[in-house]
Amino acid sequence: MNRTQGLKVAVIGGGSSYTPELVEGFIRYYQDLPIRELWLVDIEQGLHKLTIVGELAKRMVAASGLPIKIHLTTNRREAIKDADYVSTQMRVGMLEARSVDERIPLQYGVIGQETTGPGGMMKALRTIPVLLDICRDIEELAPNAWLLNFTNPAGMVTEAIHKHSKVRSIGLCNAPIGLIKWLTAHYQVEPHQVYAEFVGLNHLHWVTRIDIDGQSKLTELLAQREEYSAANVPQQGWDAEFLLSLQALPSYYLKYFYMTPQMLQDQLLAFENEETRAQVVQRVEQELFELYRDPELQEKPKQLEQRGGAYYSEAAVNLMRSLHNGTGDIQTLNVPNRGIIDFLPDDACIEVNCVVTQQGPLPIQLSTVPDHIKGLMHAVKTYEQLTIQAAITGDRQLALQAMVHHPLVPSIAIAKDMLDEMLEANRDYLPLFFPQEHIAVAESR
Repeated sequence: MNRTQGLKVAVIGGGSSYTPELVEGFIRYYQDLPIRELWLVDIEQGLHKLTIVGELAKRMVAASGLPIKIHLTTNRREAIKDADYVSTQMRVGMLEARSVDERIPLQYGVIGQETTGPGGMMKALRTIPVLLDICRDIEELAPNAWLLNFTNPAGMVTEAIHKHSKVRSIGLCNAPIGLIKWLTAHYQVEPHQVYAEFVGLNHLHWVTRIDIDGQSKLTELLAQREEYSAANVPQQGWDAEFLLSLQALPSYYLKYFYMTPQMLQDQLLAFENEETRAQVVQRVEQELFELYRDPELQEKPKQLEQRGGAYYSEAAVNLMRSLHNGTGDIQTLNVPNRGIIDFLPDDACIEVNCVVTQQGPLPIQLSTVPDHIKGLMHAVKTYEQLTIQAAITGDRQLALQAMVHHPLVPSIAIAKDMLDEMLEANRDYLPLFFPQEHIAVAESR
């Protein structure tokens, strides 16, 4: 699209409950990001959600008085054509598949989680081929577009896109912006007064430096053991001596690795009480869509923050604004390594601070990578790379190697049985593993 006419943005998975937050951001920052066309795309199975969310989005724009035209469609190619930005927030297999991802590992005494461990592996196997198919449309119809990927597991999906397509893609996660917001509230400061250095992978990062107005606060925060967490990770306190010796603030997802028995026990208890995270999200989503139906509602409801992805849309809008204007500000993003972490391959996707330019994000050299976090990072990246290869080939042997080498999987025997059961449960969404059978379907995330 001609920039003088404004920008075209396509949201794949536009029927997501997150979409009102995205629309709120587009309205708030319209002067910096002059969007003229917003295309919300979903599949037939998600059309009812798309209609409800889309009508709310139209009411929000109408109340703002801005000249943003909203289109609702199931025609992905029409939405992508000539787009300046494509955002993906989709869930292949819908929430039912997430429920299976959580439930089956628990039956083997293994963590069952959406992006970490065997559940994350299955999500990647379902999702990567679908995202690469979307990328083929972008290559053809909008070759200059930026793809902002929020679809989990965001790091693996973004790495697959960089390795197997020509699309300019950046991975996004809400955890870093959530931490910054927590720090600004904790110290009663503005975001520009905070600097936090992130080291690691998506959902496997450590914060090795936290400065407020140039003063280091890391040791103070570790000693206090206060932490930013999220709705989708159970609350368990860190061991004080461990935190001080780690000399880094670990992502709340690292509890699955550092505190496995306690986290597993929490999950098993929730499962017995029919309160898995997938079930909680389904209930929250139902409540949100009931609110969205209200013809008087013209703004994002506060209840949306109960979902695990709070602030994602703010992160997405911030990134679009910075790319469009070449602001040169610092954001924490999922990008190719290219030597930033020297013990990982150059084409590995990592989650680090970047300077955002109009040409894309430039990773900032890290000041420190503690030796004691390298082993876990390397092990998980090995599992991720095996999983990506399995996803694009449908190779069961590669899938078995990925499953066995994940640090949370205790044995070959468990890995084999669990892999067979999980592949079978996902048969409808894994055409490469089950040729000649059903094609995958996806719904908004």
